[in-house]
Amino acid sequence: MSVFQLATIDEVGKPRVRSHIHRAFLVPPSSPALPLLVTSTDIRTPKIDQIAHAETVELAWWINATSDQFRISGPARVFAAPGHTISTPSRAAPDCAGIKALEASGVNWEAKRRELFDAVSKQMRATWCRPVPGSPLQGGYEEMNDWPVEVPKPSEARTEKEKELAELALSNYAIIVIEPLNVDWVQMAIKPNRRSFFTREGVDWKEEIVVP
Repeated sequence: MSVFQLATIDEVGKPRVRSHIHRAFLVPPSSPALPLLVTSTDIRTPKIDQIAHAETVELAWWINATSDQFRISGPARVFAAPGHTISTPSRAAPDCAGIKALEASGVNWEAKRRELFDAVSKQMRATWCRPVPGSPLQGGYEEMNDWPVEVPKPSEARTEKEKELAELALSNYAIIVIEPLNVDWVQMAIKPNRRSFFTREGVDWKEEIVVP
């Protein structure tokens, strides 16, 4: 499991950060220099409105095996269940050339959402059957005993209850696609440390070596 921290800005300008599991890289066949990062979330969380509110998100990613740190910023798009109303960005987002290139290649976002949903564990799918994240737990921790602990893929659900839970979890599941425009890379394993800024200009990247 690979985890990064994802930061957003809320409606009153306060920073909000949380840990996210990296789910996939998506690379447009026609534009290999425009990779996209994919993570997932519960569509009911506040970060959905925060992504719509702000122009970009930023993530901090520490790679323990190589002692590399990446800070990556760029616009994010949310893909939810069909028919779900997602907040409209309050300002014009930067041109998402990578997302557009992937769409031009014929990507099916709903198929990708379902593919990634099927790829997670039964225990993880059960988390999207809980009450709204952040809502008061009126019955205390004991109330959690009534929550499902495992939810199968929709294609593997056998009983009516399993089918109901699988569809509920899938309806609350969304993917977040992040398009990098700026990358701050620090190589901590090298002594002295090295640091580079990468800035995307159109479909090309400009590198600047800076002080760590």
